[in-house]
Amino acid sequence: MRDAWRLALGTFTALRIGPPRRVDGRALGGAMLLAPLTALPAALVWAGLGLLAGVSVLPAAVAAALALVVTALISRALHLDGLADLADGLTSGHDSARSLEVMRRGDTGPAGAAALVLTLLLHAACLAALFSTGVGSSLAVTALVASRLACALCARHGIPAARPEGLGQGVAGTVSRRALAVLVGVAGVIAVGAGALVGHATAQSPYAVAGAHAVVVSVAVGCAVVVRRHAVRRLGGVTGDVIGAGIEISLGAALVAASVVVSRLA
Repeated sequence: MRDAWRLALGTFTALRIGPPRRVDGRALGGAMLLAPLTALPAALVWAGLGLLAGVSVLPAAVAAALALVVTALISRALHLDGLADLADGLTSGHDSARSLEVMRRGDTGPAGAAALVLTLLLHAACLAALFSTGVGSSLAVTALVASRLACALCARHGIPAARPEGLGQGVAGTVSRRALAVLVGVAGVIAVGAGALVGHATAQSPYAVAGAHAVVVSVAVGCAVVVRRHAVRRLGGVTGDVIGAGIEISLGAALVAASVVVSRLA
């Protein structure tokens, strides 16, 4: 478990952490399962910024921009890099070998730049809307943590790696179906419980707010599955870039869902 924690924190955050003693399938699979917890530092920042926006200390748009800046710094922009690389690869043609070669280069082309700009604009717009409401901040935090479920979803048993090297090759197939089901179930239960507490605290229907949180988690999971399936179909499997893109795309979809449901709760 210690090796899995070190791999998770060392891979998904910029926090200084000692190297794992052993890197094997068990440790790598554990790191993928622990990925949602590595979003907690950024989640605390989001919660704080949402509180400041809620009491009018910060404009909601400024709080949203700061939230994205801090998240990029904490994650070393790793997921954004994956999103840009995948966008460039998928738009380079229908040949999987060519797509993987473009993704391997690491330089960002027009498609990757457009994907980054449009995705960050979407994230910022949704966060600005969510930070302006009491329930919205908790939904935003739920979306952030739930988006990291994409890591375990992409590493599930039966999902191949797209190439014989890199992060995808290391983690592909390391998460059992049972462990994944437990992880998603626990995430859903925690989100629903947190939503009920937020509903009580904000004098809104606990059932409605809990349901809104469940919707956000469901959308994040569903979107990650769609990204994974498309990657397997187009590339033959998953890579580290696919996992990063899955996180960012899931986050965007979950934030959009949160924005929709919070407008109905108002």
